[in-house]
Amino acid sequence: MKADRRAMRRLGGIQVLLAMLLAVFLAGCDNEEARFPSRDNFTAATNDYLAQRGHVCLAKYAWPITVAAGSHEPDAQQMPVLEKLGLVSGKDVVAAQPPAREYALTEAGRKYYLQVPVVIRTTTQTITHPADFCVATLSLDRLIGWDPPQTRDGRTATSLLFTYRIAPEPWASTPEVLQAFPLLARAIQREGTMQVRLGVHLTRHGWVADELDEH
Repeated sequence: MKADRRAMRRLGGIQVLLAMLLAVFLAGCDNEEARFPSRDNFTAATNDYLAQRGHVCLAKYAWPITVAAGSHEPDAQQMPVLEKLGLVSGKDVVAAQPPAREYALTEAGRKYYLQVPVVIRTTTQTITHPADFCVATLSLDRLIGWDPPQTRDGRTATSLLFTYRIAPEPWASTPEVLQAFPLLARAIQREGTMQVRLGVHLTRHGWVADELDEH
């Protein structure tokens, strides 16, 4: 009987080991399949990126925002519009030279100030802002295609091309807001037609947007 029990324990241990090996094998297969440069994998990478960073924001990174009297900067037109909507509150700063008006987010406006990194790339530098005032979200409309993946210095990467769907906040699509924020108006008008390029690279677990890997 003892011999039978020892045999059963050994059999049970073998079964557990086989189950663990099978799980590792299957996980490896899943990861390997996710590494293929396929439409399904690139669609998944784009959806993942948009779920995390698909915000349409107004480049209002830091608050409060001060607007000098007589200014012709965009803030001079935009802040009064947001104040009228109850998203910011303004107060005169009479001690400033020249006189100015300072705008701060209200409780209603703070819910649109998202603590999500915003990456701005130019030909000479990359700047990351920790937060922004965001008024719409993007989702994938259609994956148009991708460049052939290239491997350099051990990193395999490519870029995707896609069109988007946009869901603005109800107040953000009013004529007054769209006039004050022409880039937002353009993003809404070109839904389904504007082509967006997204850099992605290969990891052990599949394709990931370059921007997500940096933060």
